Amino acid sequence: MKFQKIYSLEEIATIINCEYVGDKNFPVTGMNEIHVVESGDIVFVDHPKYYDKALNSAATIVLINKNVTCPEGKALLISDDPFRDFNKLTNYFKPFQFSNVSIATSASIGSGTVIQPNSFIGNHVVIGENCLIHSNVSIYDYTVIGNNVIIHAGTVLGADAFYYKKRPEGYDQLLSGGRVVIKDNVGIGALCTIDKGVTGDTTIGEGTKIDNQVHVGHDTVIGKKCLIASQTGIAGCVIIEDEVTIWGQVGTTSGITIGAKAVILGQTGVTKSVEGGKSYFGTPIEESREKLKQLANIKKIPEILNKLK
Repeated sequence: MKFQKIYSLEEIATIINCEYVGDKNFPVTGMNEIHVVESGDIVFVDHPKYYDKALNSAATIVLINKNVTCPEGKALLISDDPFRDFNKLTNYFKPFQFSNVSIATSASIGSGTVIQPNSFIGNHVVIGENCLIHSNVSIYDYTVIGNNVIIHAGTVLGADAFYYKKRPEGYDQLLSGGRVVIKDNVGIGALCTIDKGVTGDTTIGEGTKIDNQVHVGHDTVIGKKCLIASQTGIAGCVIIEDEVTIWGQVGTTSGITIGAKAVILGQTGVTKSVEGGKSYFGTPIEESREKLKQLANIKKIPEILNKLK
C-alpha cells in the first residue's frame, strides 16, 4: 500500500504512539508485507525468528517489538505490539467506508459494461469497458477490473485476507488494506471468492478463466491465460505463472510458485513449488507419471502377498 504523500518517521510514530530510531524526517512512503516490500515501506515483525529477515528486507522502516541495532540507511518503529500497530496504520490510511447505495458514486464504470440487478459496486472501484457483471456479485472497495471481463452470479471480489494472530482471548485479525486487480478478458464463474491483498494486490492475469466455486487467497498472483477448474482452493501469497492449468478440487499451501504451463491434475495437494511445463498429481504432489506408476504398483501388493504365502 502506497500512501498519497510522503510521511516522516515522526509522523508515523505519532499515529501509533510509539518510539522510533532514526532521523525524525526519515521518509515513509508506504507499508507492505515482507514478500512485496520496497524502499520507503514499513514492514512489521513480532517474532525473533523473523527479525533478521525483516531487518534485511527491502523495507527501510521496520516496525518491531525490540530495540535492536538499526541497519544503516533504515529506521525503526519500536512497539510493544507490532501486529496491533500495523492494523492501526491500515485503519488510518485505508479505513472502512460505509456505502448505502448499490453502485458507489466514486466508482468508475466503462462504456458498454452491463451490471445486472442486486450487485454491489463499492467505493473507488474501477470497471473497464464491455464487461458483464451478473446478479448478486459483490465488488468491494478499490477493486480494479479491466475490459471484456465476465463475472458470474454470487462471486465476491475483495473479501478480507484469512490472516489471524492467536491471542489468549481469541484470534486477532490482520486488517486488509489491499486490492483485487482483474486484468482484461478474464472470466470468473459463479460463487467464486477472491480475497484482496493485506496491503498489496491479489491479481488475476489477462485472459485467465476461472470456473465456479474457486477461492483465491490474499496477495496471490495468477498469470495470463490460466485455466482453473471448479472447487479449487488457492492459498495466500501464491504465484501461478502463465498458462497453468489447474483441474478440479486442487488445494495449495501458501507462498509457493507453480511454473508456467504446468498442469495440476484434479484433487492434487500442491504442497510445494513445482516447475513449469510438467504434469503433476497426488498429495503430496509429484509428477503425474511417477505418481500413477506408484499407484499401479500399490494395486499389485495383494498379488505379491499371495505369492509370498
